[in-house]
Amino acid sequence: MAIYKSGQRRADGYDTHTHLNDDTFWHDVPAYFGRATEFSIVEMNIVGYDAQSNERAIQLAHEFEGMHAVIGWQPEDILEMNDEKLAAFRKQLQDDTVIGVGETGLDYYWDDNPSAAEQKKAFIQQLTLAHEFNLPVTVHTRSAMADTYQALKDAHVEEFGGVMHSFTGTPEEAKQFLDLGMYISFSGIATFKNAKDVQETLKSVPLDRLLVETDAPYLAPTPMRGKANEPMYVHYIIDYIAELLGKSYDEVAEMTTNNARRLWHLDQAK
Repeated sequence: MAIYKSGQRRADGYDTHTHLNDDTFWHDVPAYFGRATEFSIVEMNIVGYDAQSNERAIQLAHEFEGMHAVIGWQPEDILEMNDEKLAAFRKQLQDDTVIGVGETGLDYYWDDNPSAAEQKKAFIQQLTLAHEFNLPVTVHTRSAMADTYQALKDAHVEEFGGVMHSFTGTPEEAKQFLDLGMYISFSGIATFKNAKDVQETLKSVPLDRLLVETDAPYLAPTPMRGKANEPMYVHYIIDYIAELLGKSYDEVAEMTTNNARRLWHLDQAK
C-alpha cells in the first residue's frame, strides 16, 4: 500500500459516510476536517442516526463547504421516533444541506435492539419519506439481509436511489441490491487481512456503483486498525481498492467521487 503524505497533490476523494457529528469529534471538528483536506478528501457526508446527531449534521453542513447532511434514525434508536420527532424530521428533510435519508435499516445482531417488527416499521417510515422527498437512502443492515432487501424492493428504491453502507455481504447479495439500482459502499473492513470475502464482493461491484467511506470513528482501515477512525483515513481505503483492482489512486478517487456526486444529485440544483 502506497503511503501518501499530507499535502501531496492527487484527485479529490469523497468520504460518503462519516460521523463528525459524534461526541468523539464534536470538540474539534475543524481540525478533523482540515486533516482530511490535507489528504485531498474534500467532500463528506455527515450521517445522522438520532435527533441530536441529525441536528449536528445539518449544522456542520451549513458551516463547512464540502460537508453534506444525511439524516435518519439507526435501528437501535428508532423507539425515540415519536410523532413530534417525526414532524421535526420531516421539516429537516427540506433543509438545503440535506441530501439523503439515513442511516436507517435493520439490525438483528444485537439482542437488546428493538424488535424486528419495530425496526421494520421505522425503516419503512423512513423509506416512505425518502421516496416522498426524492432523497437517496443510506442503509445499514446486519444479520438482516433478506428483510432489508425485501423492504427496499417493496419501497421501489430504484425510484429514489440509495447505498448499502459498509457492505460485508456476498457477491450474490450485492447483485441483488445492484439490481435495485443501488450503490455499494466499502469501509475500512475491506482492507483487513482476514476480509477475503468482502474483497471478493468488492471486485464484483461495477465501477460506476462503487463508493468509499470511513464510518468514522469506527472501523479504522489498515494500517490504522485499532485506532479511532477519522475522515482523512479514507485515503487508505481508496489506495487499497486501487491496488486490488489494478487501478491508480487517482482513478479510484475520481471514480468514487463522481459516483457519489451522481447518487446524491450534487451536480444538480436542489
